[in-house]
Amino acid sequence: MQPTIPNTDHDAEEENFSFKILIHQWTNHLRYVAGHWRILIVVGILGGLLGLGYAWLKQVTYTAKLTFVVEESKGSGGSIASALAGQFGFDIGGLSGTSGVLAGDNVLQLLKSRVFIKKTLLTPYNDSSTRSLADEYAEVYQWKNQWAGDSKTGSQVNFPANQQKLVRLQDSLLQKIIKRIVDRELSIAKPDKKLGFFEIQVTTRDEKLSQLLCERLLQITTDFYVDTKTKRLRNNVDRLERRADSLELILDKKTFSTADVNRSLLDVNPSYSTPMVDAEISSRNKFIQSTVYAEIVKNLEVSKTALLQETPTVQIVDYPEMPLKKNKTSFLLAILVGVVSGVVGLSIILLLGKRR
Repeated sequence: MQPTIPNTDHDAEEENFSFKILIHQWTNHLRYVAGHWRILIVVGILGGLLGLGYAWLKQVTYTAKLTFVVEESKGSGGSIASALAGQFGFDIGGLSGTSGVLAGDNVLQLLKSRVFIKKTLLTPYNDSSTRSLADEYAEVYQWKNQWAGDSKTGSQVNFPANQQKLVRLQDSLLQKIIKRIVDRELSIAKPDKKLGFFEIQVTTRDEKLSQLLCERLLQITTDFYVDTKTKRLRNNVDRLERRADSLELILDKKTFSTADVNRSLLDVNPSYSTPMVDAEISSRNKFIQSTVYAEIVKNLEVSKTALLQETPTVQIVDYPEMPLKKNKTSFLLAILVGVVSGVVGLSIILLLGKRR
């Protein structure tokens, strides 16, 4: 007698999928859940009340949106040669490409720099006070009262505008403000990857504060970028301007002295050669100084042209104008979401309990 081989899952015939069976199963689930309608109503009411409470307690915020575009320089590789070629109609600087700090997607990280946000927060809230944006921020979020009642702080902390050095406590609390702004309230994006437009969004509980943070953050970042990119050329222009002014004064004096020497030749005895030599030396020195002065002026104009080509332009397209976008949760929507969430959550729990 041969032993009997038990049936395995591999030998079992798979059941055919049927929408009729699936619909029947779902109908049974719905009937089972509907059988607990009293609990569902209670949970739905509680969920709606929780949604209403959330909408009531949630603070109203304001979003400032600023759109800008960066027009890069002609090119960083050409410098003086690019400026010289530009006078003859050639743009060799554009052949080398650009790799500026604000070029490409680098702006997304540069504008989130804590250094620039810190400088922005320490700017005056208005032109007629020493109150900074950091002071206004801490006041709006009621942090100053918390700091004054805290055992570690124990005093009112202020952040005077344009203060260069902060004490340890001020710097620590300011870092807390910066962290919240970076993590929750500051958004920097590139809406369209194919275009060169960038968008800054700042969302806070105060309308004017959102607008000022948005505008000044871009201004401080732009100033840093332009100054850094053009610092070398600007220093060269300043040096050439000082040199040109100095040579101009020397050349003016030499022109007057040469005229005096030439005038003295009218009364000199032709048998004496020394006055003639003095006049020739004076004229030669004047010619040399004139040549040097002309070269300095030419280099100065070339450097100015290169400076203009290397200076980028940050053009604002859309300003955050008042009134700003007001973010407020709808009471009706919050109640609806609360009811649906409560009913769906309870239904899932009931079905899981049924399977067990």
